[in-house]
Amino acid sequence: MSESPGNERVIAGRYRLLSPLGEGGMGTVWRARDEILMREVAVKEVRAPAGLPAADVERLYARLEREAWAAARVANRNVVTVYDVATEDGRPWIVMELVRGISLAELLEVEGPLDPRRAALIGAEVLSALRAAHEAGVLHRDVKPGNVLMANDGRVVLTDFGIATVEGSSALTMTGEVVGSPEFLAPERALGRTPGPASDLWSLGVLLYAAVEGISPFRHDTPLSTLRAIVDEELPPPRRAGALGPVIAGLLRKDPAERTPAEQAERELRLVAAGGTPRADIVGAGPYAPTVVGPPPGEPTTPVHPLREAATPVYPPGGTDTTASGRPPRNRRAAAALVAGFLALALAVAGLTYALLGRDGGGGDAGGGSTQSRTGPAVSPSASEKPSDTPEPTPTPSTSSASPSSSPAPQSVQVTVAGTRTDYTGTCPPPQAEAPSFTATFTVGRLPAEVGYRWVTRGGDVMADGWKTLSLPEGGPRTGQDTVIVTTHADSGTYRDELGVEVRDPVRATSNYVAFSVTCETEETPTGGASPTASPSE
Repeated sequence: MSESPGNERVIAGRYRLLSPLGEGGMGTVWRARDEILMREVAVKEVRAPAGLPAADVERLYARLEREAWAAARVANRNVVTVYDVATEDGRPWIVMELVRGISLAELLEVEGPLDPRRAALIGAEVLSALRAAHEAGVLHRDVKPGNVLMANDGRVVLTDFGIATVEGSSALTMTGEVVGSPEFLAPERALGRTPGPASDLWSLGVLLYAAVEGISPFRHDTPLSTLRAIVDEELPPPRRAGALGPVIAGLLRKDPAERTPAEQAERELRLVAAGGTPRADIVGAGPYAPTVVGPPPGEPTTPVHPLREAATPVYPPGGTDTTASGRPPRNRRAAAALVAGFLALALAVAGLTYALLGRDGGGGDAGGGSTQSRTGPAVSPSASEKPSDTPEPTPTPSTSSASPSSSPAPQSVQVTVAGTRTDYTGTCPPPQAEAPSFTATFTVGRLPAEVGYRWVTRGGDVMADGWKTLSLPEGGPRTGQDTVIVTTHADSGTYRDELGVEVRDPVRATSNYVAFSVTCETEETPTGGASPTASPSE
């Protein structure tokens, strides 16, 4: 820009403020010119909130300066560069790279939800920035679409690396928005616990969900109800995520220790961006997390008649544990911590103004399932099972539909899980004929029925297909099955857990859980010397 020097204010004898880029409760971001290097920069003027005690003001400014210098150590093309921290009027002025473009929030508002591949590419670039920051010991703590810039040169740039983020207070973004939107906070932050790198990964998961769905998953009408939903509610199944669904589910695990590691998440995001599908079908952060790869060959998922032999052997389960809800009891201690966290954050989020993302009201089929695990289409009943073509007699007044005895019975669903080959020891991945196999048997009270269910482990891992649907048509059997096997690509170690099924439609129910273990053993080199050379056939 060729503006002639006028009466613009000059900071630290070097940075001439030209025009504001955004304003907020804690300061202003200016477009400025570096008079020494003759280049345009962005200068963030930080002001402490009115009424803050002098000691807290001093501590705030010292921390901002320290974090700005920490962010300056992050060398990554996807990170906004911090050039300098100048001091003027006893306050820090943070000098940064001026990125020309629009924010992801503005892009979503204009274009609506993104397709999964484009969202995955943006997510991979953001995660690259986060990994570089975490390696430098810097937490972002405010990953959201408003802080992701789509630069005119094609870069995806993450701004505000903790520069103006202080626990318990709000801060300024490049666009002048108030940061710390509750909908992007990780559960541990909502509970008042110390955040870590995994907290940024949660926020990235929410960002990806918002990018493909048009709205963040836990947003409610008030900040406190949003925080409660983050801690308590299950992740609403995404409808437009496609192959991105498993990655989102892995990042949005309530327990930070169980979230997908950053390196694995970035690898999976780049795979989705290239048109691929993540390999893992059960989301888990452990090194030996299992993969549900679907029915074994020759064992399709079909409805079966309750009086006929099942398509696959069903072994008696070890017991049933059907409940009215698939959710475990709430931990009272966690609930108490949640209340304390709400009180601590109440002042911080009071008066928050956070804009709704543009939301596409259109529907969409769930596309987040993996191609490996599937529920086959419902099989039409055989001729012997179809209703007779003979017309039913016209009901007499004494047998009319108004009679209480003819009212349809309430719907019910019973589900049991049986397993075979539940303890595997050997090289991994296990051969399908030797891997643990599980069959879920569903029985409904009346037809037709659409049963919504998902496979879960006792440890909380969720099958990447997420919620699946089993269709039981009118005139067919009232029982259907789904069979999956468990494998892993780990080199060594043991994974132990229990596998079961949660039902949410048409009623809530939970199956029994069947224990399993997969122990991966490394093949040893023969003791007689070097390994024999493999023949061409091998």
